Amino acid sequence: MSKIFNDMKIISYNVNGIRAAMRKGIVDWLAQAAPDVVCLQEIKANPEQFDENVFKEIGYKYCYWYPAEKKGYSGVALLSKIKPNNVTYGTGIPYMDEEGRNIRADFDDVSVMSLYLPSGTSDHRLDFKLTYMDDFQEYINNLKKEFPNLVISGDYNICHQAIDIHDPVRLKRVSGFLPVERDWLSKFLESGFIDTFRLLNPEDVQYSWWSYRANSRARNKGWRLDYHMITKPLEEKIKRAVILSEAVHSDHCPVLLELAI
Repeated sequence: MSKIFNDMKIISYNVNGIRAAMRKGIVDWLAQAAPDVVCLQEIKANPEQFDENVFKEIGYKYCYWYPAEKKGYSGVALLSKIKPNNVTYGTGIPYMDEEGRNIRADFDDVSVMSLYLPSGTSDHRLDFKLTYMDDFQEYINNLKKEFPNLVISGDYNICHQAIDIHDPVRLKRVSGFLPVERDWLSKFLESGFIDTFRLLNPEDVQYSWWSYRANSRARNKGWRLDYHMITKPLEEKIKRAVILSEAVHSDHCPVLLELAI
């Protein structure tokens, strides 16, 4: 059995390349932030391409990497200070798993998944994304029966509401804020999940991704694409849900969730 946390602090971070983020100081930053569990997305590397020992040296003795089959693309990871009872790589759905988009660690009182939902920036990839979303919903509906205390942390590549994007009128025809994507996210929440940041911060205008173009981050022309979604049985356990926009190792910033486990 894994050790029970007093509190569990989880950070999710789309690093847009783990090697680039390491060069920008993410290891020192994680040492200071000191989450118990780290969910990474878009690692864009195989573990033999970088030194994972630097993460173990700051306390993450248990490092699980799930790269895409295509080199330099996609991939997720999960780092933990406490040994999980079980780690599941992928969903068992081949087209998803080829791209390394899901990894889950099961602890005594909670299961934590790192998710990298596809972007839909081209017509072909939009169709792929919509298929993925429907298949993922079905997969999660079944998973919740086995793991009712579920945290799905990661880059959903969708802004849910107008408050989550800097220009909701102009961008309503852009993937990431299309009505069909937003409707899916609404239905995902209705299926038994809670957007932890929005629950605790109903009026806050904060973003987690900014384009590298047009000085977007300095001008705060952003999108909130990164979430900690939790199943409803965990609602009373929420202590904090914060967007850590001061961290600059990527075009995304990390998001933090703290649960009283």
